[in-house]
Amino acid sequence: MADICKKCGMLLDLCVCEILDKEETQKIKIYTTAKKFKKLVTVIEGIDKNRLDETASELKHKLACGGSAKNGVVVLQGDHKKRVPDYLIKMGYPKEIIEVR
Repeated sequence: MADICKKCGMLLDLCVCEILDKEETQKIKIYTTAKKFKKLVTVIEGIDKNRLDETASELKHKLACGGSAKNGVVVLQGDHKKRVPDYLIKMGYPKEIIEVR
């Protein structure tokens, strides 16, 4: 028997929960700020808490940088605000909800 999604009750092959979750998220804000010793970090706010760790891990891997995901915020070491939107779009987030400051 095929696996069934626990959230919507449909077959996993037909389930669209993950896509709907990405579309329903609030605005994703991307900006840089300086931390200790004037080091720049890229901050990403607005990612769904259920996907926060997964998104942070994938971005750190793609951008070859360190970082963390805490309190609903992803912090990446270095200035990546020009590259992060492209990777978020490839990960399935709609371009309309991504805001770069």
